[in-house]
Amino acid sequence: GESLEVLNEAFDIAKAKFRHVFWVPGNHELYSSKTSKEEEMHLKGEAKYMACIATAKKHGVLTPEDDYMTWVYEDEDGLQVAAVICPVFTLYDYSFRPPEVTREGCLDWAMEQGIRATDETLLHPDPYASRDEWCARLVSQSETKLQRAAESGFPLVIINHWPLREDTVFIPKVPRFSLWCGTKKTENWHKRFHAKVVVTGHLHVRRTDWIEGVRFEEVSLGYPRQWQEAKDEGHNVNTLLREILPGPATPQRGQEPTTTWRGRGRGWSLSHGVESNTPLSPTART
Repeated sequence: GESLEVLNEAFDIAKAKFRHVFWVPGNHELYSSKTSKEEEMHLKGEAKYMACIATAKKHGVLTPEDDYMTWVYEDEDGLQVAAVICPVFTLYDYSFRPPEVTREGCLDWAMEQGIRATDETLLHPDPYASRDEWCARLVSQSETKLQRAAESGFPLVIINHWPLREDTVFIPKVPRFSLWCGTKKTENWHKRFHAKVVVTGHLHVRRTDWIEGVRFEEVSLGYPRQWQEAKDEGHNVNTLLREILPGPATPQRGQEPTTTWRGRGRGWSLSHGVESNTPLSPTART
């Protein structure tokens, strides 16, 4: 949802069903829209984010601004073990792009294929000069907090809306949308901070990857149209939802399975599942 009203409704539903609820912001929650209620219209950038945080706190929902929770669970052998649940907020800095594409020229590069994220209009970086600058600040803050968590000796479950690694971004219908999909600053977080699982969303392309002994789960459910596409492929909610802990046993190095896809949808894309024979709109919205 793009309004605090919708976020309140989502938290009400989630808290009624789950003992613990974790929330990380995505791009939509950070939008500043002229269609918002009057008291919300002036909120931009960090102010909109902090308003979302205040909403979460009213419901007892844990966010990137809270202390991380240590989660005790039984592993596959029935032993009591623990992991630290780490919701983070990183945004993006347009660095998911080919090396020959410059930061200055990357938006023009995307527009060559008719791609421009709605973020460019509705996701403001205030009070920072740019989204890049805000992203750098967020990454630095997250790294400090993750380092402290890693020093606990427990493995981490890192949760972020945006993918941590560029090689897990596969959106063949809108490949140049990668600009708005993360930052290369987080590429080694899974090893640097001893993650057990990395959980992300944003792409609407559900998949499981094993990288250097760490499980990466893309868990976004996408838009209603994409739910139907997944259903048409024979999937139901049980195949789309993922058990994070304890989850499957970690495979031996060199024996990791290939990427597991779950309900990719005919569009395989962020922008409402655009079909290959459908011209892209001037603004790919996600």
